Amino acid sequence: MRTAFLLLVAVAMMPGQTLHGIVDIHAHSDPDSVPRSIDALSLVKLAKEKGYRGLVLKNHYESTAAWAAMARAQTPGIEVFGGIALNRTVGGVNPAAVERMTRVQGGYGKVVWMPTFDAENHVRVTKESRPFVSVSRGGKLLPEVLEVLDIIAKNKMVLATGHSSPEESLILIREARKRGAAGIVVTHPLIKYAGMNTAQMKEAAHLGAMLEFVCNAVLGINKEWEPDVYVRSMREVGFANIVLSSDYGQKGNPLHPDGMVEIFRLLRARGVTEAEINLMAKQNPSKLLGM
Repeated sequence: MRTAFLLLVAVAMMPGQTLHGIVDIHAHSDPDSVPRSIDALSLVKLAKEKGYRGLVLKNHYESTAAWAAMARAQTPGIEVFGGIALNRTVGGVNPAAVERMTRVQGGYGKVVWMPTFDAENHVRVTKESRPFVSVSRGGKLLPEVLEVLDIIAKNKMVLATGHSSPEESLILIREARKRGAAGIVVTHPLIKYAGMNTAQMKEAAHLGAMLEFVCNAVLGINKEWEPDVYVRSMREVGFANIVLSSDYGQKGNPLHPDGMVEIFRLLRARGVTEAEINLMAKQNPSKLLGM
């Protein structure tokens, strides 16, 4: 008990881990079809006030490229991007929807998530009985997936693996690299909907993908992991291969900046250095987005 107390005192006496320059690639907000804690414009203004360099607005069911353009116009001085998650509401893995997003004013539609809540793997893991969106069959990616990967590569967008299975994610990474995609991120690989083990995460990193570790998994209403286990996984994968994002915006969770501050404290208390946090929360996401 005394050792833990002294550690907390030591952390409290450290200089504060600043939010200045962070880039959150996974930020949920209103307007949405599910309850959210803050609207997109208010979030962008708050992020700018807190010193963010940028963020990516995410919605599971529609493109956020237009939101990003409006947010930039309303709040100059912060880089805001959008994206599209290839769930059933946009036609599943729909090359036409991705291509159309590339034409939205400003060109801020940056991230393409493979199916998330409608992914075949997600529906299987949750044991639901409803329609789903497939990305592969018999270990091979479907033709429409290959077409989307080509659009991503051509337009220098970022591929996010969504709620694909670990095996599907690795196939996606290999094929995306083969087709020239510059930015690839495995969407929260430790969340139950993705479920990568350490060996699979290391393989993904070796293939050139970043691994996204989200605050939502260790702090908040969707907590799945204890901080000690999360930090151990970070060390095993290597900080150079990790993007630290919030995945916040849910009712009942901290607002995005507040959650990031708390996560920084948890990490520092477990020996993660300021430089390592900056690498995961600032440098790596900036590199991923080509900023």
